[in-house]
Amino acid sequence: MDYQVSARKYRPGTFDDVIGQSHVVQTLMNSIATKRIAHAFLFSGTRGVGKTTVARILAKALNCEQGPTGTPCNTCANCQEITQGTSVDVVEIDGASNTSVDDVREIRENVKFTPFRGQYRVYIIDEVHMLSNSAFNALLKTLEEPPSHVVFIFATTEIHKIPATILSRCQHYNFRRISKAEIVQRLRHVADQDGLTIEDRSLMALARASEGSMRDGLSLLDQIIAFGGNTIRHEDLEALLGAVPQERIRAMVEAVIQQDSAKALQVIAALLDQGHDVRAYCADLVEYVRNMLVAAVVPSGPELRSLIEATEEDLTQLARDAERFTVEQLQELFRMYAAAEDSLRVSAHPRFALETAAVRATRLLRTAEVQPASSRLAVQPEKPAADRRVVTQTPAQTQDKATPSPAPVVKTTGVKVSQDNVAKTSAAGGSTPKAPSVAPPREVAAPPARTPAVAPSAPVVPPASAAPVQQEPKATSAAEASAAAVEVNWEQFQEAVSTNHPNIAPFLEMGRLVKIEGGLITLGFAKQATTARSMLEKEDNLQALAALGESLYGCAVRIRIVEVAEQDPGAAPTMKQIRVAKEQEQRLILTQQAKAHPLVKQALEMFGGELAEVRTTAPAQEVQE
Repeated sequence: MDYQVSARKYRPGTFDDVIGQSHVVQTLMNSIATKRIAHAFLFSGTRGVGKTTVARILAKALNCEQGPTGTPCNTCANCQEITQGTSVDVVEIDGASNTSVDDVREIRENVKFTPFRGQYRVYIIDEVHMLSNSAFNALLKTLEEPPSHVVFIFATTEIHKIPATILSRCQHYNFRRISKAEIVQRLRHVADQDGLTIEDRSLMALARASEGSMRDGLSLLDQIIAFGGNTIRHEDLEALLGAVPQERIRAMVEAVIQQDSAKALQVIAALLDQGHDVRAYCADLVEYVRNMLVAAVVPSGPELRSLIEATEEDLTQLARDAERFTVEQLQELFRMYAAAEDSLRVSAHPRFALETAAVRATRLLRTAEVQPASSRLAVQPEKPAADRRVVTQTPAQTQDKATPSPAPVVKTTGVKVSQDNVAKTSAAGGSTPKAPSVAPPREVAAPPARTPAVAPSAPVVPPASAAPVQQEPKATSAAEASAAAVEVNWEQFQEAVSTNHPNIAPFLEMGRLVKIEGGLITLGFAKQATTARSMLEKEDNLQALAALGESLYGCAVRIRIVEVAEQDPGAAPTMKQIRVAKEQEQRLILTQQAKAHPLVKQALEMFGGELAEVRTTAPAQEVQE
C-alpha cells in the first residue's frame, strides 16, 4: 500500500526539520560536534512532540557513514536502514510489551557485541516507564558502565514513574508542547505540499484541538481530508471536531452587550439542541473573555499577537468586542464564567449552572449604569415587611452634602412607615420624625426649636424647592445607593443562609459579628479558624451570599473577615455559641413549662420520678396550651 499518513510521510529526517524542540536539538548537535556523547539519554514529554523521532535522528547522526555528525546525510546505507527500521545496529524496543527481567537480561547479553556497520549500537526503549522494578534493577549496572560502543535512548510520557536510580544515570531532556503557531506553520506546509485548500482559522482550530501534539494535528488533518476532500470548509471541520462554533461564542457576547437575558438562554438552548457539550462551551467562552481582557489592556500589534494565538480577523473582532466593556467589567465577566466552569465539573445540572451565569452576565452592564441624581430620588418599590428599615440622615451627613437648608433633610427611601408610628414618635417629645413618607420626594424642614445644631435664624426652605438635593457633588450608582440605604438584619440573614445554603452556614457560625454597615458585614475569626475563613473566602460562597442578600434586601451583601483574639474577654461570642445558648435557654423554658403542666406533675407524684429531658414534638404554641 503506497499511502502513508501525514505523521509518517512528513516525519523529520534531520535535526533541522524538528520543530518546537530547539533546546534539545541544539544540545545534541553540540554534543556530537564536540564528541561529548553520553552513554544514556532520557527523553520525556507528552505524546506526539518528537521524542522517538529525535531518538532516530540521533541514531542516524551517530552511525552515518560521514559521521558522527550533527547533519546526517539520509542517503548512505546506514541512514536508509535506520529510517526503514531494518538496521541491526539500532534496536527499538517497546517497553510496554518487554517489561520482564528476562527481556533486560537479553539486552545485557547483546550489548557486548560490536556494531555490524556503524560506530555505535543504539538501543531505543520507548515507554520505558512500563518496565518493572526488577527490570530496572537488572539494567542499573549495564546502564551505568556500558561498553564504549553502546548508547541507550529512553523515551517516556510519564517521567514521574522512572526510578531515581535510572534518572541519575541518564542525561534528561524534557520535550515541550509545541506552540499553536508552530503547529499552524507546519500544517500550512503540509497543506501546500498536498495541494489542499484550507483557511487559516481552520488551521488554528486544528492546532487548538491538537493540544501541543504535532502528531495529533497531522492525524486530524488526515481526518478532515478524508471527510471533505482537498477543499476543506471550516464548517465541516467544526462538525468533525465537535467543536463549538465561534458564532455561538459571539452570540453570547452580543447578548451580554445588549443586556438580553432571553437571547442568552436561547443561545444555550440552541447549543444543546445541536448536541454540544456545555462544559466545552463554557471553557471556550472563558477563553474568549480572557482574550477580550488582553485585547483591552494591550495595544494592538506584535505584543497582542504574542499573547493571543488567533488570526488577524479574530483579533480585529476581539478588539471591537473589548471596546464595549471596561477593564473592570471584563474582569467581573471572566470571574462569573470561570466560577461557572468550576461548578459545571461537579454539577448534576450543568445546563442550569450555565444559564444562571449567563443571566448574571447579561445584567452586568445594567447594574453598572450610573443613574442621574433626579432618578435616585424616585420612590423605590416597597420591600417585604421583614426587611423594612427606617433610614435617617444625621446632621453630619446633611453638612457633607452642603445643603443650604438649615434643618435636617429627610429623604424618601422607598420604605413605608405607618401613620401610627409617626404619631407616637411626635407625641414622645423627640425630634422630628425621620421616617420617609409616601408623598412625592421633597425636603422637610424640622421646627427650629428641636434642632439646636442649626441656627434658628436661618430661613425655612419651601417644600417645593428640591433643587439643592440635585446639586450633589458626585453621582452614585443605583447599587451603591441601595447598599447604603439598607441595613442587613443579621438574624434574618443567618436563617436564610441556613435554609438556602446549609453548606455555608456552619462556617458562618464560627465567626463573631463585629459590625454591620449597610450591606457590609464584618465578621471576626480566631487565628486558628483557618478552614472556616478559607471556605467563606471562596468565590462561589461569596457569590452565593451576595445573591442571597440581593434577593432579601435588594443589594449584594459583602462579607469582610478580620482576625480577633480567641481569649479576648471583651470579644463577642461566636454565632455558634449564641445559637447553643439560645437552644439551652429554650430547653430550660420547655422544662419549666413541662414541670408546671398538671399531667406531668401528676405523673411525677404518682411514680416518684424526675423530669430528665424535654423534647419538642409539636410547635411551641401547642406546648404552651
